[in-house]
Amino acid sequence: MEGKSTDDLRRELSGENSIETYLKKNEAFFLRRCVPELLDELYAKRSITKAELARRAGMSEVYLHQLFSGRRKPSRDRLLCICVGLEATLAETQRLLEQATFAQLYPRIKREAIISYGLEHRMTLDEINDRLFTENEKTLC
Repeated sequence: MEGKSTDDLRRELSGENSIETYLKKNEAFFLRRCVPELLDELYAKRSITKAELARRAGMSEVYLHQLFSGRRKPSRDRLLCICVGLEATLAETQRLLEQATFAQLYPRIKREAIISYGLEHRMTLDEINDRLFTENEKTLC
């Protein structure tokens, strides 16, 4: 089966007269991955313990394990904290946010530009939070 880009799906959706028809025709192209799967995929690429990740992400090990097991659903900010802890790239972070059905980081928003910069430059969570605080923006975690 040939894949369809997001733009292809958007064009089809805008030209479709029936949502039922669109859903049926494109069932195979809908994302079905849950947050724990996405986190596992990112985590598997890193050589870090979950205890170290929890410390770097500014959260308890218990809470982190609950996220990875699917018993808790993280907020957007908590996912960002995990991405910082994993030293995820901005592209990896944007993909995780999108697939978890959160808005991607938007550089026209000051707070989000600071977070994006921090991810791009491998800043720690404390460094990002210090910069956010200095700029009178809400800190992460």
